[in-house]
Amino acid sequence: MTDARNSAARASNMITPCLAHDALLADIAAARRETDAFHLWWLGQSGFLLLWQDRFLLMDPYLSDSLTRKYAGTDNPHVRMTELAVAPQRLDFINVVTSSHNHTDHLDADTLLPLMSVNPDLAIVVPAANREFAASRLRTGEDRLLPIDDGQTLEAGGFSLHAIPSAHESVERDELGRCRYLGYIVRVGDRTIYHCGDTVRYEGMAERLSPWNIDVALLPINGRSPQRRVAGNLWGHEAAALARDAGAKLAIPCHYGMFAFNTASTDEFVRAANQLGQRFELLQCGQRYSGR
Repeated sequence: MTDARNSAARASNMITPCLAHDALLADIAAARRETDAFHLWWLGQSGFLLLWQDRFLLMDPYLSDSLTRKYAGTDNPHVRMTELAVAPQRLDFINVVTSSHNHTDHLDADTLLPLMSVNPDLAIVVPAANREFAASRLRTGEDRLLPIDDGQTLEAGGFSLHAIPSAHESVERDELGRCRYLGYIVRVGDRTIYHCGDTVRYEGMAERLSPWNIDVALLPINGRSPQRRVAGNLWGHEAAALARDAGAKLAIPCHYGMFAFNTASTDEFVRAANQLGQRFELLQCGQRYSGR
């Protein structure tokens, strides 16, 4: 079989987003008229687009094939499972983008450079510990990036973001004591959305989160295994328990269905959430959740 036919065979087995490209952009345009709600689209992996009052926050976007290309021909191929939802250069309306840490599926130059090109005033929020690294990867000056650290709050593009440590797989700090992995608590009006990036649960985590009265918690469920040779995350049952213990009104799982070697079924999460009485929503890539 030729390379072209191999590629076609792989593509035919890929997960198709609920909405993608023109259809996704049309749904975003329609949601802009619904100003009584906030809107969230899952764009794959840990990437979420948040719309509130005609302002857009893009969290940990991975909208390229950079990792598939990087690891092609190695003993750890990053075979993409889900088709691309949208090309980053088509998102020319973004006000703020966040990176929770330096791993490429959360700080992707092939995604962020096109976004920066079509959004000249884009605010880019990164952990203060990672600012130098992020500036190098994005080929820009450090002053182009907005740094934040554990316990700090900043205002950017009409959004309020507060930083909470994440543990991927431990809470790591640099020589100045700044967290290398962060989650962000985002306030939109009287609603609160928590995007943890990559994390496992650490002592006191739920207690740090519960005072924020979280409406939606966006949590990874792909788990961890030494055989994968990458840092791990919450398993599905752990994500459901963290959401319940933190008092989140709704949990949306993520960080699955992108790479064949590093994914998990949603079954464990769903089963645990139902047992715990934790409300949840499963989104397809490209699907919208609207909160009122």
